[in-house]
Amino acid sequence: MSADRRTHSILFAASLVGVLGALAAVPDVALAQQGRPSTLAMTCGQARNYLAARGAAVLGTGGYTYDRFVRDRSFCEPTEITRNAVVPARDTPECFVGYRCIEPGRNWFDDE
Repeated sequence: MSADRRTHSILFAASLVGVLGALAAVPDVALAQQGRPSTLAMTCGQARNYLAARGAAVLGTGGYTYDRFVRDRSFCEPTEITRNAVVPARDTPECFVGYRCIEPGRNWFDDE
């Protein structure tokens, strides 16, 4: 294979990777452009993947309700702990998306 042909093959492959990467990002752009993404507009898997890709996000959960959700405790303040977060999604009323950061306080078990 000549050097010119090899160069064209490499450039074509790089262009193809760029185009495919841009196409893969289209759903994320659409979600980001609508302001606060709503879990009701996503399937449970999409909501989980959205949060997993970002680490932390403020998501709408219906009407005027929203909260900040995180992938793991590393996205919380040092004094906070995580609590499981279940939200409504387009395909299920209860979808585990990740966690919420909370200050533990004295009532760790929500039994008071």
